Amino acid sequence: MAYEMNFAPVLARAPELAAGTLATVVLSAQSIAFGLTIGLAVALVRVNGPRWSGRAAAVYIEAFRNTPLLVQLFLLFFGLPYIGFRLSADHAALLAIGLNLGAYSAEIFRAGLLAIPPTQVEAGLALGLSRLQVMRHVIVVPALRVIYPALTGQLTLTLLGTSIASAISARELTLAGATIESQSFRSLETFLVVAAIYIAVTFAFRLVYWLIGLWLFRRRDPATGLAGAVLGPMQKGARI
Repeated sequence: MAYEMNFAPVLARAPELAAGTLATVVLSAQSIAFGLTIGLAVALVRVNGPRWSGRAAAVYIEAFRNTPLLVQLFLLFFGLPYIGFRLSADHAALLAIGLNLGAYSAEIFRAGLLAIPPTQVEAGLALGLSRLQVMRHVIVVPALRVIYPALTGQLTLTLLGTSIASAISARELTLAGATIESQSFRSLETFLVVAAIYIAVTFAFRLVYWLIGLWLFRRRDPATGLAGAVLGPMQKGARI
């Protein structure tokens, strides 16, 4: 007997899917902001920090890069209460996904920072730029240009990885889909719709990354942004 597709029971629960999609977008955005902040800080410590802090950062990176995200999520959600810290499912998901992204993005950031020759920094200082200007225009932006494709790819994986949060009943799209499937018994239809929503959200995030890249890496006027005067000649030396 041929299977008859029926999306009506699933589409009737559209408000739940919309709420789950919004929760996934919020969780992804928060995790990305948290993870990138940690990743950049850890990368700077590994490149420029004292030896002991670099070793501590390396331990953190290896611990999170060599264990599954699901295990990390369970350790934070079920393990922290044993030492007196109880997190909600949403907060545990945010912490686990953010720390996981921080470990991966730290190595991506470190690769970008190491791609900037020391002579490029010296040239920026010789031109009279402040250390803050050198950090922004001579180090961070060129380094981001080197790593941007790899970094945005990792951010896409982070977005899709939020589905793991359904294992601890954190609010997000996969949990909403699982709830609808268990009540409607339309497994194929439910997860086809969920998959379509994930594809749409992923392309929306990729559009945002593309627009950020256009803004971040545009050639600016030397009188206002310094990028055209300082970064242009230096980008070749930094293999950008």
